[in-house]
Amino acid sequence: MHINSNALQAVILLSVIWIMPPAQAALNVFACEPEYAALAQELAPDANVYSATTALQDPHQIQARPSLIAQMRRADLVICAGAELEVGWLPMLQQKAANPAVQPGQPGLFYAAEQVETLDKPTRIDAAMGDVHAGGNPHVHLDPHRLLQIAQALTVRLKQLEPAKTAFYQQQFDHFAQRWQQSITRWQQLAKPLHGKQVIGYHSSFRYLYHWLGINQVADLEPKPGLPPSSSHLATLLSRAKQGDIDAIITASYQDQIGANWLADKTNLPQAVLPISIGGDKQSQNLFALYDSLITRLIKVLQ
Repeated sequence: MHINSNALQAVILLSVIWIMPPAQAALNVFACEPEYAALAQELAPDANVYSATTALQDPHQIQARPSLIAQMRRADLVICAGAELEVGWLPMLQQKAANPAVQPGQPGLFYAAEQVETLDKPTRIDAAMGDVHAGGNPHVHLDPHRLLQIAQALTVRLKQLEPAKTAFYQQQFDHFAQRWQQSITRWQQLAKPLHGKQVIGYHSSFRYLYHWLGINQVADLEPKPGLPPSSSHLATLLSRAKQGDIDAIITASYQDQIGANWLADKTNLPQAVLPISIGGDKQSQNLFALYDSLITRLIKVLQ
């Protein structure tokens, strides 16, 4: 019996397709802030990672746009700072997206601040205190030791979501942790001259960075958390700066510079704008480069 060769090839091809396991779709990751998008890319390089915000936006105040809702609707994993940083917009996104995988209590929702001990957790809160977070300061990504803890916890969550890739995710974390720990040693050596320096800051955006490096933020451009600098408050800071123990005025990449510029002009104090996250300046294209830039800029302004 003659068998057409083309027909035979087609049968073989269909057989192969039939026995092949279905290709696993890439994990869709929705990160509330760019630092967690960068961390996801380190640990899950084959995932589709989307960042809802940039380093030039205030993550406290984001609009729940339709484009963000669409991204959350298709997400397998949502990674956010937590500690109420996104309380003004994340719940709205979750409600509008109606994605059951990323609702509170589900494995698809990961809060970084829940994986570490936070600083400045208040014992009480009232309206007169301004925009204070009950869960403590949420900017935990600016302590490299805490970020490593977060990376480890996120790896566990990735394994939970994709158990077939457990070995792969462990390998990715081990590689990241080795490079990160080596970098911490280098950063700490570079930053030794910064210990004991005193700055005026804006908000408590760099609280963890200062805590790690031994820098003291002795005054805040905000009269209360979430409130812009007022004329009367700037006059108070001017009086404070005249004590002569302030080394610099530091603000973040997304913050308004008007008050800082005015104070720097009146006091002749050096001034620096630091990247709060990935993309906050040209150098900060990943987590390693972000820390390189932060320490380089601090040394330049404080030495």
